[in-house]
Amino acid sequence: MDSKTFWVFSGQGAQHPGMGRDLCDAFPTAKRRFDAAAALLGDEFLAAVFDGPAEKLTETRFCQPAIYTMSCAVFDLFRERFPEAGNAVAAAGLSLGEYAALYAAGAIDFGTGLRLLRRRAAAMEEACREFPGGMASVLKADPGTIRAACEEAGIDVANYNSPGQIVISGEHAKLAYAIELLKARGVSRIVELQVAGAFHSRLMSEAGRRFAPALAEAEIRMPAIPVYHNFTAAPAGSVAEIRELLEKQVSGSVRWEESLRRAAAQGALNVIEFGPGNVLTGLARRTLPELKLFNLNTKESIDNFNMEDLAR
Repeated sequence: MDSKTFWVFSGQGAQHPGMGRDLCDAFPTAKRRFDAAAALLGDEFLAAVFDGPAEKLTETRFCQPAIYTMSCAVFDLFRERFPEAGNAVAAAGLSLGEYAALYAAGAIDFGTGLRLLRRRAAAMEEACREFPGGMASVLKADPGTIRAACEEAGIDVANYNSPGQIVISGEHAKLAYAIELLKARGVSRIVELQVAGAFHSRLMSEAGRRFAPALAEAEIRMPAIPVYHNFTAAPAGSVAEIRELLEKQVSGSVRWEESLRRAAAQGALNVIEFGPGNVLTGLARRTLPELKLFNLNTKESIDNFNMEDLAR
């Protein structure tokens, strides 16, 4: 029987050196996933994931495929250990996590997602060099106030993460001006993020265009369950639309809070986060505290998970 669960998949920033090593040591299924990634990306990839340093793993070319590989490996273990779980109400992933969500929903195979993320990461790294920028997290501020400041400064809202947490993104000078505007309007909690560029902003538009040919060539199917895309917080109606939304996602706003609320409206009572960290369950806790939350990212978490703990 299908569970009343929303499957979510980690995004960039959740990575840490050593992630997945315990899974590979304990479970052949996980080791096969990491070995397959290394076969495509090289031994340097596994060294960055398992040994770091953190600065190397943070590089987009390692970070994006690493989080995807880790997330897919954990999901495979979940399916293997708990076949009775059935399907979820829906799936979604934060930014690059959308590819793991599509994998979990049967829309792409593992290798397709890995190859797409390699191309996506390369296009985004090029854009970061050509169009430098940054990001900042704005806390406990009215969304309308944030959008007005972004419009005036000429930057963009990158993420609508949860009530009271919105991320803004753009050129360094314009980002600084937006922060000044927000402070002048009474917003006091603003944290500049240590990131490689202005992700999910107009500065990434060229990255999306350069990535589009890879999407056009990729084998993509309609998912078996709804996948809420970052750009619309809704499922796509066709494979062509999936390709379009994956391109637009690179420079568009991530509507994460809306995706959470939509899943709950469709009957989700639980959230399971697959992949490193617990950022997404934290956002769910702030958005819909009545949901039951689970993180699967280590051998211990897999061993301790019990289907009986899910709300039904």
